[in-house]
Amino acid sequence: MNETLKRSISGAVYIILLIASILYSTDSFFALFGAFLLIATYEFCNLVQINKIIPILLAAVSFGLFYMISFATSSSPLFEFRFSKTFDLTLLFSTLFVFIKCMHFLFDNKAIKIDSFSKYVYLIGYIILPFIIITKIPFGKDGYNPKILISIFILIWTNDTFAYIVGKSIGKTKLFERISPKKTIEGFVGGVFFAVVVSYFISKYYIEIAEGNIYIWIVIAIIVGVFGTIGDLIESKFKRVAGVKDSGKIMPGHGGVLDRLDSVIFVAPIVFLFYQILNYVS
Repeated sequence: MNETLKRSISGAVYIILLIASILYSTDSFFALFGAFLLIATYEFCNLVQINKIIPILLAAVSFGLFYMISFATSSSPLFEFRFSKTFDLTLLFSTLFVFIKCMHFLFDNKAIKIDSFSKYVYLIGYIILPFIIITKIPFGKDGYNPKILISIFILIWTNDTFAYIVGKSIGKTKLFERISPKKTIEGFVGGVFFAVVVSYFISKYYIEIAEGNIYIWIVIAIIVGVFGTIGDLIESKFKRVAGVKDSGKIMPGHGGVLDRLDSVIFVAPIVFLFYQILNYVS
């Protein structure tokens, strides 16, 4: 089987599995992303060379506890609301703190290895907590809405596709050559532009929100373009330090789970922050 066909088949299987699990039920959604988390944890441990047993147990217990807390009933709605808000903000700001550390790691020219303490900080704040935040994204005032997360993935795929097409066609100015030699500024701008265009149609015809609120999905498209690219570069930096091309081999032609989800790992917490700002303003 040639490489292009292998890549196409594994990519199609991934997309079908992802969309079907998100749409089918909350249980299948949590099951899929729980599995993704464990595989991503395994791959990350390989990248930074730490023992896998404790990190995988930590990831499984953290995700399991979050799942139980999310669906636990409380006799006091007020208590449940306060707990939820406190949990959300603690989760969010802990993740953003580690993201700042990740960005420092990305731009630090001297970072050719990672110390033991930082490896576990990254494990928690770059892998485990973002996956928990991803599973919070589709839940709003009206309960579970799979269209939200599917739309974010569509924007990520649009951004990646057109960043590649535009970069390949007219890209000349390197974006971050030291980490990702093929990325260009022209490709980056093209990816963001087409993601914004697609976000308009998503918000109007798929999400079907009010005309006056379409700006929300335009902002989300910009977040996807900017922070999705940063997430991709950060994972590339981890791989460069590890001296490997892919995070894993679970998806023939595509690499590992981290290679497929590096953008959404970085996008989801920023989108969640945007949600919190919207709720506060409204």
